[in-house]
Amino acid sequence: MVENRRWQALIGHAVLILGVVVVFFPIYVAFVASSHDLRTIAQAPMPMLPGPHLWDNYARAITSGTESAGNAPVGTMLWNSFVMAMVIAVAKIAISLLSAFAIVYFRFPFRMGFFWMIFITLMLPVEVRIVPTYEVAANALAPVQHLLDAVGITGAVAWLFSIEISLKWNMLDTFAGLTIPLIASATATFLFRQVFMTVPDELAEAARMDGAGPLRFFKDMLLPLSRTNIAALFVILFIYGWNQYLWPLLITDNLLTVQIGLNRMLAVGDGQVDWPIAMATTILAMIPPVLVVVLMQRWFVKGLIESEK
Repeated sequence: MVENRRWQALIGHAVLILGVVVVFFPIYVAFVASSHDLRTIAQAPMPMLPGPHLWDNYARAITSGTESAGNAPVGTMLWNSFVMAMVIAVAKIAISLLSAFAIVYFRFPFRMGFFWMIFITLMLPVEVRIVPTYEVAANALAPVQHLLDAVGITGAVAWLFSIEISLKWNMLDTFAGLTIPLIASATATFLFRQVFMTVPDELAEAARMDGAGPLRFFKDMLLPLSRTNIAALFVILFIYGWNQYLWPLLITDNLLTVQIGLNRMLAVGDGQVDWPIAMATTILAMIPPVLVVVLMQRWFVKGLIESEK
């Protein structure tokens, strides 16, 4: 019996090791390719050991990029992607916490109707509403401008004060355009609503008797109880924002994220792809999300499988 269990453990570990090798091998090939020059990579078979151009390729990628990507530094692309991912993750969590708090602890007309309106948006991802979202980002205040023009307000102000009112909010090729249309999250609102509903009513009543207002109860009670859920959701949302491709492709031109820059490095037509720089960019693009997952792994697991209430 003990012998059978030993063989089962060995087989299980062998399968796990094989899975790790299969997953890790493409990453290793990309790393090796980023350490050679283009001529060496073009040879068949490609070397399977790191080469002597590792630091040169990574330095060139970070500072100058490739000609097909407009010589945009990968360091700038990484910063743009990091800002986008951080703003999306933090804003989604903040807005979802407040909306879930309002839905659970405040009584107002059509409360559940508003919740289901938020929940229904799960069926409308960015890809489905991409055209109206782009129109809003490009001309966010245009309807207000048309209304003011229709009632004659802008004309009256211009006649009285010689000032022309022009309401324009063009978010194209800006960090606001990259992040604001993506910061609402029905999933996070639903998650925090379920978390808040598990908090005993006696806790809210005790806080009310001690003179704590809604915001103090939210800050001192609900946020500490939700910190593992917040951490787990932050990991998911950071990776979601980091991996965005379609929306940055439409909304930006010069404000490149690393995914868009990598695509431009490979889109050379009949030309030769600068594979060492492209592979170096690929490895660099993996580092931030991997660090987030590794550093917050304990909180991520606790937020998914445990409850502190």
